[in-house]
Amino acid sequence: MDLKEWRKKTAKTSGALVRMRQQSYSDGVLPGKHKLLMALAISAIIKCEPCVKGYVKLAYENGVTEEELLETLDVVMTMGGCPGEEWSMIAYDYWKKLENSIESNIEIELNNDKEGCCD
Repeated sequence: MDLKEWRKKTAKTSGALVRMRQQSYSDGVLPGKHKLLMALAISAIIKCEPCVKGYVKLAYENGVTEEELLETLDVVMTMGGCPGEEWSMIAYDYWKKLENSIESNIEIELNNDKEGCCD
């Protein structure tokens, strides 16, 4: 079953999750982009690749700078040790792919092998 079909079958719950994400990552006392960076850090620590890629993309689209991303990934490495470093490299690699795709005016796939909850 793909994510679209799943969301149709679980519309009330899935819709609530979508609305929750929209509210959680909007500007408030904390800027929305900082909340997206927190979500990225948590996603990297829990090793959710679709989430890492999804939050990197959202961060990029919401004006996060490369320096802000790198400082966030420093925290991931500090809290996650060697696995944190690996997941930071995955996040940064995807960031660079996004950057290059925009410069080249081509679209890249968010995930190579599966859809995820953070798409």
